[in-house]
Amino acid sequence: MKSFFSANSLTRLLIITLLALTTASCGFHLRGNYMLPDGIAKLSLTSFDPYGQLTRMVRYQFKLHGISEVAPAKNVPNLNINSESQGERTLSIYQNNGKAEYDLTLTVNYSVTIPNQGQQTYTTKVTRTFLDNPLTALAKSVEQDELVNVMREQAAQQIMRKLARLTAVFNKIEEDKLDSQLKEILNEEDKKESSDETGKTIITTLPAKQSNTVIEHDSHNAQ
Repeated sequence: MKSFFSANSLTRLLIITLLALTTASCGFHLRGNYMLPDGIAKLSLTSFDPYGQLTRMVRYQFKLHGISEVAPAKNVPNLNINSESQGERTLSIYQNNGKAEYDLTLTVNYSVTIPNQGQQTYTTKVTRTFLDNPLTALAKSVEQDELVNVMREQAAQQIMRKLARLTAVFNKIEEDKLDSQLKEILNEEDKKESSDETGKTIITTLPAKQSNTVIEHDSHNAQ
């Protein structure tokens, strides 16, 4: 009687079950305005500028969303702010070729590391339009600084939104790894089965050869 499940089917079932258990084990809790994964309830924060305005705003977002900041360790998820930069793009100019209006862009590069899963690097950008009045140079400088701080706050909020989608990102990475492992296992099984088929000895049973001997019966009657 043939087995209902082949070896390949059982292997697929085992891997799929493992994948389902892995992805289902990640829970979410509502923290602030975002559904953040349980895996980042405790998070370490490192930065290129530990005491800068952006780092302080990210730390404030931690408190706002119930994330406990802990010291960096190998078994603790980490958010690292790699860099912050500003750029300008002129939109209009005065008659004397001075900038009248321009876009101010804040770019933040950061990375998230989850133990045993990997690291992902992201870039978030915030752009705002700024009107440049040459007659109020001092006020313009103060206004621009305030605008940049508002942009930093928005960048920190965008980082939190990315953290809310973090579990889906790393689950996809884990699924790809398991899928790759499944393909490798099945390929090895196919090679093994092919090798077994090649090494088999084929035995053919031939029909018995009929005898050409004629048996003569004694037709003499007993005297």
